[in-house]
Amino acid sequence: MLTQVRKMFYRARGYYAGSLNGEAFRLDPYHSKFWRKAGSGAWEPETFAVLDKHLNSNSDYLDIGAWIGPTVLYGARKARNVMCFEPDPVALRHLLWNLELNNLRNVSAFGVALSDSFGTARMASFGGEAGDSMSSLLNSEASDREGHGTDALTISWDQFSKSVDLSGVSLVKMDIEGAEFSVLPTLLPWLKEHRPALYLSTHAPFLTPKERELRMKELAKSLSFYGKISDETGKRVTPDDFGNTEYLTRFPSFLFTN
Repeated sequence: MLTQVRKMFYRARGYYAGSLNGEAFRLDPYHSKFWRKAGSGAWEPETFAVLDKHLNSNSDYLDIGAWIGPTVLYGARKARNVMCFEPDPVALRHLLWNLELNNLRNVSAFGVALSDSFGTARMASFGGEAGDSMSSLLNSEASDREGHGTDALTISWDQFSKSVDLSGVSLVKMDIEGAEFSVLPTLLPWLKEHRPALYLSTHAPFLTPKERELRMKELAKSLSFYGKISDETGKRVTPDDFGNTEYLTRFPSFLFTN
């Protein structure tokens, strides 16, 4: 009962007063449970550590898979400019709301998905609910079968990178629920040339069991031009380690740096 009263109060006021890694923010009231968890330090402290280390007032941040904006909001306080992608219309609506609540004017939010071409594609959440942070282009068949999908506008990396100045990007975060296996290869020439730090979340369990090890190793090998790879615990790993059971059966993140 008390929880419901709190939710009603936050929604009537128009925001939830929370924090991200010690920074105070006004946050959309419809995700107060998540914001409370994030504010307690229980949500991905290792991600905030990466943002702290690789962003500063003279650098730019590229967030691919922004959801409702926890990493975008925090990154905007650290970086000069933030560019982010979030194709799920429900998540995008809350992301834009959170940016407005905090008067953040150094963020460009794009409601499109990176893909191999300009067009549209079906997407749906692996969790079954739009906007729940698990929406993926990899789940297109379920979007039609279960009736909870949506059409996402897509743009290729080449189209995007040729239209904006990315010379100041010091960190790229990619968390796109399994689509990284097809999207990341399109970024490889740019990543190899500019070498920003890359914080990549992988989603092997969304692949078929037969292709998981091969696709994970291929992904790691394609990024072998980076001098150092560590997982979210800080442990050093090699491209061959990406085939280990522990990385194939959960959703780890890896930091690629030079």
